[in-house]
Amino acid sequence: RSPRCCLSTKAGSRSLLTALAARAKRISGRYERFLERTFPRFYVLYATFTKGIQALFLEVKEIRKIKSKMSRQRLSAQQLPYREMERLRQVRRDTVPQRCRRGRQFRRDVIKAIPIGIIAIPPFANFLVIVLMYFFPRQLLIRYFWTPTQQVEFLDAYDAIRRDSYPDVVESLALAARSLPDAQLQQRLQEICAEVQRGSQPRAAELYAVRSLFSGSPLGLNKLRVSHVKALSQVLFLTPHLPAFFLRYRLRSHVLEIRHLDRAMLRLGLGQLSEEELKAACYLRGLNSTHLDTAQCRAWLEQWLGLSCKLQ
Repeated sequence: RSPRCCLSTKAGSRSLLTALAARAKRISGRYERFLERTFPRFYVLYATFTKGIQALFLEVKEIRKIKSKMSRQRLSAQQLPYREMERLRQVRRDTVPQRCRRGRQFRRDVIKAIPIGIIAIPPFANFLVIVLMYFFPRQLLIRYFWTPTQQVEFLDAYDAIRRDSYPDVVESLALAARSLPDAQLQQRLQEICAEVQRGSQPRAAELYAVRSLFSGSPLGLNKLRVSHVKALSQVLFLTPHLPAFFLRYRLRSHVLEIRHLDRAMLRLGLGQLSEEELKAACYLRGLNSTHLDTAQCRAWLEQWLGLSCKLQ
């Protein structure tokens, strides 16, 4: 076959694919308008599903780009800008749990999305996906396919689980404080615990004043009682059902990761973060930010960073 004939065949194939894509787009548009008119509530779920698929593919692309940059420039995760570091954290660690935890979130998201993607392959089979989204959103779907209302609802639900562990953490802290050798610092820490148990929030300066107590026994991470470590793990959405050695290792790794993020956030500046980024940062660090505005989130993070970035 002559080169001209091959070129003609390729051009014809491209034209056919373009025509098919345009026709599919028109059919899809009609289908969406039909859903919007006839089943408005299902249409919201359909639009969420479509946007979720797009967001998932964009995140895959972005993560590959970040890893390529790290390999090319020989960078560690700690040397990345805040947003890139945060993106990789979502690949490796926990943010929003599935049944109290979500380890290696992004990879699990992708794995969990595969069956949904297979179901949606046949023409108009995404209607079945919409049914699943309607009846089993938290059990079967990943965060990309949650509606804004569901995101708030589920984050509230997970935070309620996390809050259940807070009393155990404070009680363990107060119990360990009894064994402290420094009577003055012991009293300070016990007063802070009592203040928290009464529902008040201690000032950052009060917490900074007792920082030395957490570098040795009995409050150093390697010296904490196992029940205390388990409670802290649940607060950070890490599974408590592991041997003590692994619990301590994961807890230390997770806290150091937040520490690196804090310093990267400080370099970037809180004023550069969007409302969504501010809320996500607060939520990761233990504050349920779903019902707070931007100013409240920024004020809380300023206090957090003011303490966190002064600690060794």
